[in-house]
Amino acid sequence: MSHTGAIVYVVDDDVSMCKALSVLLKSQEFRVETFTSAEGFLAFKHPKIPSCLVLDYILPNINGLALQEIMAQRGILIPIIFITGHGSIPMTVKAMKAGAIDFLSKPFTNKELLKAITAALALSKVLNQRQAEIAKIKNRISTLSPRELEVFHLVARGMLNKQIASKRGTALQTIKVHRGRVMQKMQAKTVTELIRFAQEAGITSSLD
Repeated sequence: MSHTGAIVYVVDDDVSMCKALSVLLKSQEFRVETFTSAEGFLAFKHPKIPSCLVLDYILPNINGLALQEIMAQRGILIPIIFITGHGSIPMTVKAMKAGAIDFLSKPFTNKELLKAITAALALSKVLNQRQAEIAKIKNRISTLSPRELEVFHLVARGMLNKQIASKRGTALQTIKVHRGRVMQKMQAKTVTELIRFAQEAGITSSLD
């Protein structure tokens, strides 16, 4: 199976481990980027293609779990496979609860690692598709006029045309026109779909 185009990031302060994993993964046609510190990984520009991170739990300065938290804060949606020579059950549970794909204790087999990477890349593809869809929705939202955006918010809250007209002190027909334009610009076939778009974009908070 060809993995051309996918990136596997490796972060491990053990240079020999980085080299060994790089040789293995390149033999499987992965693009590999290795780093000996979390800072180096964070400074790298991560392209929006299927990717995963093979991450040593024990690192200087910023450890694996701290890097996982930073990635979440920065919106770096790259699935993580933890590796460590000093694993413990609490450590594993904490990492998995934070969203890690797997937690492998050294020494692990090539088969175990490649299986985890395959699962991580499948998830990465799904996450990238989701992010692309959200970007499309937000782009459509940016085309709405202030009044259309307001109507969009209110429809997303489940309000009917009559209720919106009453709340805004506007004629019902005017609201219908705005709502029609919102549906058209957002490329929504149904109100349910429009509400889903609002949820995806994270704009379902109520208006005063």
